[in-house]
Amino acid sequence: MNIIKLEEMLKQFFNEDIGDGDLSSELIFSPTQQGAFSFYAKEDGIFCGGPIIEQGFRLLDASIVITLHKRDGEAVKNGDLIAHIQGSLQKLLMGERVILNLIQRMSAIATVTQRAVNETVGTDAKILDTRKTIPGLRMLDKYAVRIGGGYNHRNGLYDAIMLKDNHIAFAGSITKAVQSARTKIGHTVKIEVEIETKTQLDEAVAAGADIIMFDNRTPAEIQQWLPSIPRHIATEASGGITLENLKAYAQSGVQWISLGALTHSVKAFDISALVHLKGENGFVNR
Repeated sequence: MNIIKLEEMLKQFFNEDIGDGDLSSELIFSPTQQGAFSFYAKEDGIFCGGPIIEQGFRLLDASIVITLHKRDGEAVKNGDLIAHIQGSLQKLLMGERVILNLIQRMSAIATVTQRAVNETVGTDAKILDTRKTIPGLRMLDKYAVRIGGGYNHRNGLYDAIMLKDNHIAFAGSITKAVQSARTKIGHTVKIEVEIETKTQLDEAVAAGADIIMFDNRTPAEIQQWLPSIPRHIATEASGGITLENLKAYAQSGVQWISLGALTHSVKAFDISALVHLKGENGFVNR
């Protein structure tokens, strides 16, 4: 993960939430008052977001003490301690919600991704994400996919060529679209072509596509068409794929399976913050 980019993202998120100041915390607590709380998992899954906790709280106050009890990619059970944070009460309360929002989303993505990866066991298929991410959160969404055991598809429109139905329609044919792109790119950039019919598949192969995506095709169709594709061309399945039918796609022989659901519709992973109050013997649970 790009830590410099992460810091800039967190600054933007904190500015959105804090604005000119946290009225609740700043009017009740003095800058010198100390406090502590811990993050606990409230369900089973995969934790993701350690860099968010560390960079986030230290961005607000470098003296905050952070102890991570779970690392990114570790399994957590309901009730497991994830992290303990101690420092200025004002700064703890300022950062709590933004940080929780992010690690809940990232842990949800990592958890769903691992479930998808588990469905491919015994096959050669690998799980991919898509560009169906929340604007502004793509780096974190894709990081969470990797933590869950998946792989990243292209990061944006700038690092790979994907010729979809609209590109092909405007260009006039798969052949024209591929040839036009091929004459203007370097050797490190791949060209992926989306196909829906056997005729389109044959044309994409003849045109010299590097990757062929089966769009909304059934596992049976993919299995039937795969022998027509030379071994040097990578294959991908996408569209209409869920955790329920994923195993059938993995068993079809396709190499890559992309799922927008990893990032576009996850439910936040349940993580809560338990406050610790300061007593004679240090901080104790509320």
